[in-house]
Amino acid sequence: CDILPLVKRPTMTYGFSEDSDVRAINVRQDGMLTFFTVLRRDREPLDVSVNMPGNHNVLNSLATIAIATDEGVSDEAIVQGLSGFQGVGRRFQVYGELPVEGGHVMLVDDYGHHPREVAAVISAVRGGWPDRRLVMVYQPHRFSRTRDLYDDFVQVLAEANVLLLMEVYPAGEEPVPGAD
Repeated sequence: CDILPLVKRPTMTYGFSEDSDVRAINVRQDGMLTFFTVLRRDREPLDVSVNMPGNHNVLNSLATIAIATDEGVSDEAIVQGLSGFQGVGRRFQVYGELPVEGGHVMLVDDYGHHPREVAAVISAVRGGWPDRRLVMVYQPHRFSRTRDLYDDFVQVLAEANVLLLMEVYPAGEEPVPGAD
């Protein structure tokens, strides 16, 4: 990271790379559960499970683990806290499985409105349910964001097997020609 040499305070990094101070290895997803091992400098490996799918949630967990470790929270409390956390509303919130002809569908709500957020959700779905078809209902949020990130949205939303695209939610913005 280019900025780290400029920071004059103690720093701690986290991620998947070998040079991270707090690193996840052996990441495995099984539906809504994600399992991984955490390596920390000068500490024993820590096996963790979280009730949220996707590498983005592993990264969020690593940030939590880094802070908790730095603050002296016990490994047992870290593992217990993460395994009991159920996430927040409208971030991969599962409403249930609904029966349909020939099977069932799982209904998930996620508020992500940036292409990276949407890509992370799609990756989590593909990782936890690799053999399932992804039918996505997407409502763009803000005309300006839709216009400015249009090409990125096209690329990400193309990953769905079926896409139902709704009208742009303006969020207080006036319509922008060509962004609807």
